[in-house]
Amino acid sequence: MTFEELNIIEPILRALEEKGYTNPTPIQQTAIPVVLKKSDMFGLAQTGTGKTAAFSIPIIQQLYENKVSGKQREIKALILTPTRELAIQINDCIREYTKYIGLRHCVIYGGVKQKSQTDELRKGIDILVATPGRLLDLMNQGFINLDFIRHFVLDEADRMLDMGFIHDIKRLLPRLPHNKQTLFFSATMPAAITALSRSILKEPIRVEVAPVSSVVDTIQQSVYFVEKQEKKDLLINLLKKDKKQSVLIFSRTKHGADKIARILCKAGIGSEAIHGNKSQNARQKALTNFKSHKTRVLVATDIAARGIDVDQLELVINYDLPDVAETYVHRIGRTGRAGKSGTALSFCAQDERASLRDIQKLTGKTLHTVPLPKYPAVI
Repeated sequence: MTFEELNIIEPILRALEEKGYTNPTPIQQTAIPVVLKKSDMFGLAQTGTGKTAAFSIPIIQQLYENKVSGKQREIKALILTPTRELAIQINDCIREYTKYIGLRHCVIYGGVKQKSQTDELRKGIDILVATPGRLLDLMNQGFINLDFIRHFVLDEADRMLDMGFIHDIKRLLPRLPHNKQTLFFSATMPAAITALSRSILKEPIRVEVAPVSSVVDTIQQSVYFVEKQEKKDLLINLLKKDKKQSVLIFSRTKHGADKIARILCKAGIGSEAIHGNKSQNARQKALTNFKSHKTRVLVATDIAARGIDVDQLELVINYDLPDVAETYVHRIGRTGRAGKSGTALSFCAQDERASLRDIQKLTGKTLHTVPLPKYPAVI
């Protein structure tokens, strides 16, 4: 299937072709017709599936086809996203897709001075990409009017929940027009997300992308069978023995991520934690330090790690095995990219054996078992 077969208009097709995009991803094939029909939608999809294009391209097309002449521009599409990094990324995509279309767009987020953002808003825009806190702040100052919104996108809803934005969203919803199209995206379906989606979607069409199950052959996968209380000693000894300079460690919880980072720092191994309770500036700083190799180790939760794209990531360590097997594939897929070799190590305690079996069943591979090295307790 091609984008042309999805009835995408010529100016957008031209922009897509220039970027080398000719064949839509599975979520784009399914979601674009739904959005063009003006239906509400619930999209269950991970990052990396092409969901930004799946919602932005048909929204851009509808705005273009229903363009009202006149100088006054009102915000007609609002895309709400949890982090500055994701907001910038979405805005960049919209810039590409609107290259031959006279639509204006703008991105607003916290952690920076607001003047450059309010200057853009004053010019009049069609599409606004925003994080919740800065959006509410500028609305309260009178810079933003949402009375003319036709399309509302709530992206990464589960991450919004994880970062404590759910109350901001609930404050925002009553200020949006009743008669609008709402597109709701989440990678997971906890009870709170299901409840939120039911409260804001009207007869939604559900679009679900089959989770990735394959792991590239360039990733060497191994598992250590180790009890919980011994994991920290094993981790420290492995990192002191192995001199890889770019290591991403996954923890199941925010508290666990902080604890692992503290233990490593105490052992003289430079590390920082990244998770939803950290401020946006703290997350950005930790990520910048990791990408520039100022920090050797980044400890992350799954939700906070979304969108982390680090060149030449040498080692991924699953300090805790994930509850969902597909998450394992996404975790280790950050190494071994572009034909380069990568290593993925997993620590498996007795109560995590079932998770390991699920992972091996999904991937169709048995992880190589590494015997525990003999070493003195470090801490």
